[in-house]
Amino acid sequence: MRKTLLLLVPILLLGACSWGITLDSAGKNVRTAWSGDVSSCRELGKVTVSVMNRVGPVDRNDIKVRDELEVLARNEAAKMHADTIKPLAEPADGSQPWGAYQCGSNPAKPGAGRPASAQSAKGDVQTFPVSGG
Repeated sequence: MRKTLLLLVPILLLGACSWGITLDSAGKNVRTAWSGDVSSCRELGKVTVSVMNRVGPVDRNDIKVRDELEVLARNEAAKMHADTIKPLAEPADGSQPWGAYQCGSNPAKPGAGRPASAQSAKGDVQTFPVSGG
């Protein structure tokens, strides 16, 4: 029984890492300007978000960490009444700074700056792997 418990605890800890990190209803209205072009937008400030990038000695999946950081940044930017965010730096140790912007009538186009293969025929944006850095 004790061996089974020792095997289950790490699995439960790894699975629990992303519990509770979800895009809220306000965050759904915040776009990510992957191209970084927010010249026609008004800067509202900076948001720095962080998640666990390690569980004990185990590194978490880089793509999962990046995805969670974006979700948290969108949620936080919505609280500032921003409608667009852009990454200001690469993630480091589970933390990443984002710029929050109000673009109003000139919003960043969904998928702007992403490879053409990441967009479907309807123009919807799909997920794609992020190169490790």
